Amino acid sequence: MKSVIKTSIAAAFISLSFISCKKHETAEASTMEMSKAEMATTDSASVAASQQVEGKKFIKTANIDMEVKNVYDASVAIEKSLVKLGGFVTKSQMRAQTVSERTFNTSDTDAILVRKYQNENSMQVRVPTEFLGDFLNDINQNKLFLNARIINADDVTANIALAKLDAQRQQKKEENINQLKATKDKVELADDNYREANDQKVANINIADQLKYSTVDIYLKEPNVSVAQIPIANTQNYDNQFKSNFGFELKNALVEGFYMIQQIVVFLVSIWPILLIIAGLIYLNKKKFFLNRFSKEHKS
Repeated sequence: MKSVIKTSIAAAFISLSFISCKKHETAEASTMEMSKAEMATTDSASVAASQQVEGKKFIKTANIDMEVKNVYDASVAIEKSLVKLGGFVTKSQMRAQTVSERTFNTSDTDAILVRKYQNENSMQVRVPTEFLGDFLNDINQNKLFLNARIINADDVTANIALAKLDAQRQQKKEENINQLKATKDKVELADDNYREANDQKVANINIADQLKYSTVDIYLKEPNVSVAQIPIANTQNYDNQFKSNFGFELKNALVEGFYMIQQIVVFLVSIWPILLIIAGLIYLNKKKFFLNRFSKEHKS
């Protein structure tokens, strides 16, 4: 009897251990599935990019700021993905931001310009709204680090309804205007109503375009500094070749001095009447001085 009880207890213990192991394995599997789901959610686009709500109209825009290994390659990959999805580029400004540069002379005529720089690109693209999520996922493949990702879904349902009501109002207004007698006031009212109708049509076209195509602003940057070695001329040596030459400048100074003397002589000749008057005054003054002196000596 005791052996039977012992056997039953052992069997129960084994069963409990088996169930516990199964629960632990199930919990681990659930945890792994949740981790995979979280990773998928992290790597995928926000629900705002692909959400569709019955009875709602959204204008969707996105702003992406990320670092990539190679800006040029990432830009080409983004453009290819865009074309595949039926989108187009409205702006692409690729440039190199210079961090520092220094020139090293390698010979009397040659030098190397060592420039450190970072490549960046500012893009604006339009992608069909239905493929916005797919496009953002494609962009995500190029990132090294995502600095920021902003996705906006503006609800314009009320705006569209208001536009329809405005169109009906303008149609009713046009009918009322047509019933008026032909006067100057009728013409002005018709023109104003026609202008309002045109403005509303343009607004409707813009809203329809923004609903069909989402605008995505993308900023790409390389985290690492690149180095370029650019062969240039040794300008310092060229400058030294044309620095002051003592012999030449001495010769030039003598020539300039001779020309200066010529100019002085020409100037003096041009004012000879004045010089003649001055000379006469000096002569008369000296003559008067000598006469006065002779007179004093004679008296004494």
